[in-house]
Amino acid sequence: MRIVDIRERAVPLKSNIANSSFDFSEMTTSIVAVITDVVRDGRPVVGFAFNSTGRYACGAAMRARFIPRVLGADPRSLLDQPQENFDPGKILAVMMQREKSGGHSERSIAIGTIEVAVWDAIAKIAGKPLHRVLADRYNAGRIATKVFCYVGGGWYAPGQTVKDLQDEMRRHLDAGYTMVKMKVGGLPLAEDLHRVEAVKAILPGNAQLAVDANSKFDRGQALAYAKALGPFQLRWFEEPCDPLDFALLAEIASHYDPPLSTGENLFSTQDVENLIRFGGLHPDRNDVIQVDPPQSYGIVQYAGRAAHCFRTAATRCRSLWPPVSVSAGRNPIPACSERSAASPTTPDWRADISRCPTGRASASKASRRCMPSCASSRRDRGERTPGQGLTD
Repeated sequence: MRIVDIRERAVPLKSNIANSSFDFSEMTTSIVAVITDVVRDGRPVVGFAFNSTGRYACGAAMRARFIPRVLGADPRSLLDQPQENFDPGKILAVMMQREKSGGHSERSIAIGTIEVAVWDAIAKIAGKPLHRVLADRYNAGRIATKVFCYVGGGWYAPGQTVKDLQDEMRRHLDAGYTMVKMKVGGLPLAEDLHRVEAVKAILPGNAQLAVDANSKFDRGQALAYAKALGPFQLRWFEEPCDPLDFALLAEIASHYDPPLSTGENLFSTQDVENLIRFGGLHPDRNDVIQVDPPQSYGIVQYAGRAAHCFRTAATRCRSLWPPVSVSAGRNPIPACSERSAASPTTPDWRADISRCPTGRASASKASRRCMPSCASSRRDRGERTPGQGLTD
């Protein structure tokens, strides 16, 4: 049993939507295929993954360092103890050979995308959906039966009106979602508040709204937005400042009573530990830590990171990092699954819940339920399909 090739292709998103800081007109993502010599149904098993959206394709680093290390290793050294399947931890260790400490984002995305593709191949070889493989390995086979899923939409777009934004959110609500998220920070504060107020005005009583600043704000802007957004009682205010400015995040937390959310742009265990130590997040406020595994070394590190947090600060972390089964994917967004409304025709880790049918549970008790439009229908397919549900 061996990996015979690993291929990467950069795919352009070609979108004119924008968050607070940049548009996606030049954005690309890496699609990775891990090709094995294992044959199932008359064809070689191939594991697939891509590196989410918001970070550019990283094929150069893959081809220069990480792919050659995997292909050059003794094939037997990459197998699990029974020699019946690949061991993602061993493959991760091979990719990390001769890498200097620190500077995580320079390599974590490239490594994490390959690692997740390896997991897809492992599940296909085992003939199981990936969420079941992860449940067996990390959660004693226990699998969640429901998933909360929200829509990450409300992007800025050329010529968009407030009515256009409301109509978009109505479509998501009509599809069965009870939580939506929108961007802030791309317009002056007064205009952003008008957009937030307009969306809140159309939400039914059981629906929630979150906003995402995409790490744009400096201290003055962040505190101004925190003060202005407080009365809206949002599900969360996401990434109000630079993801590594834990002191500023803690200051914002001291001024902003509703929940905060961050972590999507942290790429290492050390960064997450420092967030917990110094970021001022509080479980009793339903703050949420979000980490994107393909961008932060993959599922093995994600699971270890969560377990370490639980061991070292169990009471606090179990609330911040909601206590769902590791079979809930340990894939993007541990707080809940996000369906991206950004580019419906482009593969997105958050857009296809079948890739992790057990999904994420929200830290909010009011949100712990299954959305039929995104979970039930796709879960049936996910239960039958080996791997993440991706084929060539």
